[in-house]
Amino acid sequence: MTQNPLFETWTTPFEVPPFDRIEPAHFPPAFDRGMDEELADIAAITHSPEPPSFANTIEALERSGALLNRVSDLFYNLNSSASNKEIEAIARDYAPKLAAHRSKIALNPSLFACIDALYQKRDTLGLAPDQLRLLERYHTRFVRAGALLGPEQKTRMSEITARMASLHTHFGQNVLFDEDEWRLVLVAGDLAGLPDFARDAAAAAAKERGLDGKYVITLSRSSVEPFLTFSARRDLRETAYRAWVQRGEHQGEHDNAPLIAELLALRQEQARLLGYDTYAAYRLDDTMAKTPEAAELLLEQVWEPAKHKAAAERAELAEAANLDGLNEPIAPWDWRYYAEKVRAAKYDLDESALKPYFVLDNIVAALFDTAGRLFGVSFVPRTDCPVYHPDVRTYEVRDPAGKAIGLFLHDNFARPGKRSGAWMSSYRDQESLDGEVLPIVVNNNNFSKGDPTLLSFDDARTLFHEFGHGLHGLLSHVRYRSQSGTAVLRDFVEFPSQIMEHWVQAPEILRKYARHYQTGEPIPDVLIERLLAARNFNQGFATVEYAACAMIDLELHAHTDTAPVDIARFEQDFLTRVGMPVEIGLRHRPTHFQHLFDGAGYAAGYYAYLWAEVLDADGYAAFAEAGDVFDPALAARLKVIYSAGDTRDPMALYRDFRGREPEIDALLEQRGLNP
Repeated sequence: MTQNPLFETWTTPFEVPPFDRIEPAHFPPAFDRGMDEELADIAAITHSPEPPSFANTIEALERSGALLNRVSDLFYNLNSSASNKEIEAIARDYAPKLAAHRSKIALNPSLFACIDALYQKRDTLGLAPDQLRLLERYHTRFVRAGALLGPEQKTRMSEITARMASLHTHFGQNVLFDEDEWRLVLVAGDLAGLPDFARDAAAAAAKERGLDGKYVITLSRSSVEPFLTFSARRDLRETAYRAWVQRGEHQGEHDNAPLIAELLALRQEQARLLGYDTYAAYRLDDTMAKTPEAAELLLEQVWEPAKHKAAAERAELAEAANLDGLNEPIAPWDWRYYAEKVRAAKYDLDESALKPYFVLDNIVAALFDTAGRLFGVSFVPRTDCPVYHPDVRTYEVRDPAGKAIGLFLHDNFARPGKRSGAWMSSYRDQESLDGEVLPIVVNNNNFSKGDPTLLSFDDARTLFHEFGHGLHGLLSHVRYRSQSGTAVLRDFVEFPSQIMEHWVQAPEILRKYARHYQTGEPIPDVLIERLLAARNFNQGFATVEYAACAMIDLELHAHTDTAPVDIARFEQDFLTRVGMPVEIGLRHRPTHFQHLFDGAGYAAGYYAYLWAEVLDADGYAAFAEAGDVFDPALAARLKVIYSAGDTRDPMALYRDFRGREPEIDALLEQRGLNP
């Protein structure tokens, strides 16, 4: 291929990828050349005639693989946000190739010998604190990848990682297939109970699929959850709920159950090769928690109180259902519907009255204002940057002096070819080793598009959550790419995102930005009071739904049996053993639990959200204690966490911010789980 934009120096603003010129066919040759160039970079390190030094080894590693990093960041963002059959085929083809390539580097004995030589005399090298941590983290990563294994074990480790990469890719594509293929087509007579915003979103989804005049419910959370919350048609709620929870579970070529069984076996073998009894023990050894037992202890502290609270909630729902003429027990497809009725009655607050005040564009403005008041940054729209889809909005991010510090892409709407959920990623990470490199950060959501787009309060909180991750990347101020932004320990990465959620419910933010989409009137104080009073409503359900997923994750990865896991039986046995309320389903059942099996990022690590919630509840309490949610001194100390990346130990960063280590009391109060 003579003209491939992936080989060019991009002249676009911020050197953003020239999306309009990039085609799927450009990626295979770019991946191939990128891998070749990185291996040449590694060979230059290992064949250097000079003895290993921080500059010719660690900093050389930081510079290595520039083309591959750029191509991979671009490809895997598109694979998540704008996929198609060609991209999916490339992902399947290159997943094992890239894994084998990474293994070749991680298991290179000459390269590890250079790193280890530096590590052994690290205290005598006169390194700056960030450099010392970088060297220690490199050594840890290589050891955890198998650098100390013998030749045969290294060969097997490489085989395992390549196979797991293929399985991760297939798992995610199977979930996306079910989400793209399934739809519940409705006519006007099926819409009983649905408020206007839900009807409008269903009509828009139908039109997008060539079904004008009808209404479509999809398996996007922003589509199916409102339907389960408002539809008066219990039969249709059951249909939608069953399809939602059965993603990835259908027998045939898109069944994820056999993939899970193989992944669990491979992960257990990987852990054993590295000297750990279980994969959970292996993964948590490199976290703040350190051990599965520490994570389990945290979950145990909320599990029984959450079940107790959920039982009280169920009794209230059953009473409402009886008044509604339902004499059967509450089923999982009933919970959200009757919870909304109880909330409306108990707090004089219902979603259909609240949602008109949460216009997407206004809440985006609230994001930017919050970041400005806390951290002094501003977001300026850019219309001259190429984008990969017309939905994407682009903003130049500036510091208090007006200097550009990054580019922010906001991709908020659900569509075919885009995986479900909400996430942050980057097309380029901040670093300054050879001059300042500005980050290009993207936030993805899956809201149902409207005119205007109206959000639930939970949607608004999700927007703030992902923006917290985005700020973690945008405010990064580090020297080395490997320490940039969100490249922190897994159970710390959610703290910057989760603490940001608190500002969406700050009365001063609500009064300014929660405005009725028709009249422009601010949300009445009485609605704010009701909203804040209802913060702990249904928290038994929410905590049970989440905590059960975190517990089954740890249990799956504490599995030591070498026989393949029957995932359906394992799930049922687990739910029975922990006393899972039958009316509450797992937030993510294993066959579509992408946190665990579409990659290993959160495998044995889903507990991290609760771990980080201890930090965020305790941390935001400091602002409450100060009497100002924008307290300048606290905001300045919080900004250090967002900018530090992985240059320091996370608990040390937290102590500097809070003045002490976190306490669980604020989390229990936040979730209404205090005795």
